[in-house]
Amino acid sequence: MRSLSRLPAFFALENKRAVVAGGSQAAAWKAELLSAAGARVEVFAPTADADMLALAAAPPCGTIAVYDRRWEAADFAGAAIAVADCADDEEAARFAAAARAAGVPVNVIDRPAFCDFAFGAIVNRSPLVIGISTDGASPVFGQAIRAKIEALIPNGFARWADAARAWRPRVQALALPFRGRRNFWERFTARAVAAPDRAPTDADLDALLASAGAQEAGSVILVGAGPGDPELLTLRAVRALQSADVILFDDLVSTDVLDFARREAKKMLVGKTGHAPSCRQDDINALMVSLAKAGRRVVRLKGGDPMIFGRADEEIAACRAAGIAIEVVPGITTAQGAASRLLVSLTRRGKSRRVQYITGHGGDGKLPADIEWASLADPAVTTVVYMPTKTLPDLVANAVKAGLDPATPAVAVERATRPDERVISGTIAALPARLAAAAPSGPVVVMIGRAFADYVEAAATQEVASESAESAAHSLLIPAKAGIQ
Repeated sequence: MRSLSRLPAFFALENKRAVVAGGSQAAAWKAELLSAAGARVEVFAPTADADMLALAAAPPCGTIAVYDRRWEAADFAGAAIAVADCADDEEAARFAAAARAAGVPVNVIDRPAFCDFAFGAIVNRSPLVIGISTDGASPVFGQAIRAKIEALIPNGFARWADAARAWRPRVQALALPFRGRRNFWERFTARAVAAPDRAPTDADLDALLASAGAQEAGSVILVGAGPGDPELLTLRAVRALQSADVILFDDLVSTDVLDFARREAKKMLVGKTGHAPSCRQDDINALMVSLAKAGRRVVRLKGGDPMIFGRADEEIAACRAAGIAIEVVPGITTAQGAASRLLVSLTRRGKSRRVQYITGHGGDGKLPADIEWASLADPAVTTVVYMPTKTLPDLVANAVKAGLDPATPAVAVERATRPDERVISGTIAALPARLAAAAPSGPVVVMIGRAFADYVEAAATQEVASESAESAAHSLLIPAKAGIQ
């Protein structure tokens, strides 16, 4: 897990004492939150404003008592939580020290240096409660995110969350294994999502309980992880990752994509990279099938789209032969991702009438012997070459021999769509040497065709301008050094 600026936690305050110091509007808002959580709130304020007094007269849940005096150290005895609105840091330090001495977690409003915990923005579908924190960086930003989530979470989810709380004892009484309990709650969730505005009924519970003990068969889902940017994942891909028991992923999959997986899922690297030590495909197939036969939901996570040079056909065949249910969730291809970042259409009108995908190496790691060279030489085609790093010189030599114009524009993109994406461009004749000089360490895709003419020309112009600027700067430095000597 990545580092957390705050640990999200939820206090159980039903019928527990909460101390609030101050009678301001800000203190009244915190007192209202504490009361809504069921706390018995005691407010200590020599002067309480009208909002605080009105709140005490009609609290949302737990009682609110207002004492016309300042807080004292003895007031913290037996308290579960303490909140204060202090005039200055000196008062805040005294309040925080007194609370901590009594073993009470403390929050001083708008003074994070004295806080043990923070109040975030809240989405309330109680008992479903969502807290949002920006660690004090931007409360307004947190409120904006809350508004987005409010729009996504139906109000009816509160009824389903209430039902979950009421039904949990009956589910526990069944003494189901972990898998059975998880199946029950996944089916429950599917019903809630499908009918959020309908109140759950006993018929729902009966139907769920009837299927709770059923043994779920294992399955395999081939999921396209896209070229790297996790925001390019499809919603269906995210749902698959969040339901997986085991995730078998390739080296080419961005680690950020794995953050969307269910935290309890077992993640196993089954590296499939060209020209480097890799897991054998037969071993991956066997592992995938054995896990599914054991009742696991297996996600086979692949970079780009699993149906584009992802050996999906072999894995599908292995699952079918073993009687394992399998489905495919497509992903954004590397070519699509790279073209989108370059703002270049792969089928630019008047430049390219079709697109073809080819692989730069075969099973032996060498240039495939069955490439249709005449097709690569067609000036009206955009060719996308996957895994081309080692074989690009031979590929270009053969394509030029078959009639490809050496001046055809070409672009190599390393780590497409990722923050460290790198683009090398030029004519197809010059690209192999330029790519070798760049010594890429990440996945590369090469795109060839007239559709890239404007991009390559603009990149060349910018490169010349940069070199001229460097040359001018260098020429200015030489006389200065000579003068010093």
